[in-house]
Amino acid sequence: MADQEQKGNEYMAEAEKKLKSSQGFFNSLFGGSSKIEEAAELFVRAANAYKMAKKWPAAGNAFCRAATIQLQLNSRHDAATQYVDAGNAYRKADPQEAVNCMLKAVEIYTDMGRFTIAAKHHMTIAEIYETDLADIEKAISSYEQAADYYKGEESKSSANKCLLKVAQFSAQLERYDKAVEIYEEVAVTCMDNSLLKYSAKDHFFRAAICHMCIDTLNVQQAIQKYEDMFPQFADDRCCKLLKTLITACEDEDVDKFTDAIKEYDSISRLDQWMTTMFLRIKNRINQDDLK
Repeated sequence: MADQEQKGNEYMAEAEKKLKSSQGFFNSLFGGSSKIEEAAELFVRAANAYKMAKKWPAAGNAFCRAATIQLQLNSRHDAATQYVDAGNAYRKADPQEAVNCMLKAVEIYTDMGRFTIAAKHHMTIAEIYETDLADIEKAISSYEQAADYYKGEESKSSANKCLLKVAQFSAQLERYDKAVEIYEEVAVTCMDNSLLKYSAKDHFFRAAICHMCIDTLNVQQAIQKYEDMFPQFADDRCCKLLKTLITACEDEDVDKFTDAIKEYDSISRLDQWMTTMFLRIKNRINQDDLK
């Protein structure tokens, strides 16, 4: 590993030397451009050596140097690629700098009209905000931007994947109306697709849970609407669970509410998001009991 770091340092020094020798009027006429290209290649070699040595900030910096040169040479695709490589390296040590590099790549790709690949990197930015920086607001914004780009390119499946993340986080932030709107929108797009019909049921289920977080009247009206739109929903266990929970809420019966969820969970496992939402509803029942 130490050998690779040393090799990276040597490539960096050689690249800097190439850049310096390319400057000046005489060199600009005779081989200056080729020396700049060689410097860019050396920066990439240095970055890869640093990666092997697990020197992530150094790797990220070297990729950024290469990207800057590629922009100077008007090689925008190469520049964007190297900003992405820089972002991936920085992510292991400096997530915010990783975001900065990814945003530079996205700017280049959108300027080139490459919206699908820009959307892909916006998803990466969103994931960094979500997992590395724990900034849910910015994660939502990045997922929304990715969804917009995917929609513009008619990549509905990828757009829906991003939108479902927005819905998930919106509900976590108690923006239930926004979450409901997205879950219903995605469910409707799945209804007419034989491969995605089962997913439609799950999206309606999540929308109904968000309605229940608002109040029981909301969820009763929503369930009726979903049954009319998608008859399969009425026969599903999730719909029956929702109706039992509505009764438990109206009766302020915490035990009935808890037992119904436990029974459902014993057959169809609830994920962490659903567990959190149901706990909020249960806590509301407890608060009503104390009044």
